[in-house]
Amino acid sequence: MDPAIVSAMAAVFGSLVGGSATVATAWVTQSTLSKRELLGAEIRTRQTLYAEFIRECSKLVVDSFTHTLDKPETLLPVYEVLNRIRLCASDAVLAEAERILATITEQYFSPNLTVDEIRALVRSGKADADPLRRFGEACRVELKSMRGAM
Repeated sequence: MDPAIVSAMAAVFGSLVGGSATVATAWVTQSTLSKRELLGAEIRTRQTLYAEFIRECSKLVVDSFTHTLDKPETLLPVYEVLNRIRLCASDAVLAEAERILATITEQYFSPNLTVDEIRALVRSGKADADPLRRFGEACRVELKSMRGAM
């Protein structure tokens, strides 16, 4: 073969390999960034949703200690958030959310607690003193595993 042709072919193939490497690197980088952005948005969405559920349940827990369920629509906001959780949460988070709602409902139909009984419950340090604790822990585990995937 003619040395000029070999040199020209080497230059063309070198340019192709170099250009291909640049394109491949850019594609992988963009793909990784897109996945990270989507996962970050999903984490923020879940944090907001879980915080909303905790806010609604906190109100109902305190209310259930001193009231009976006079109007079933009192539970409507928490059912709405629970069903939004059902769309995206892990099984562990969903199970804890459903457990909290069952606990709240049961408390509404139990005898009301006096202020002294509520104080004693809080001071006891028992796990049932904070019915939202296990939900928060399940959320933390789920979100931590999602962050680890980033």
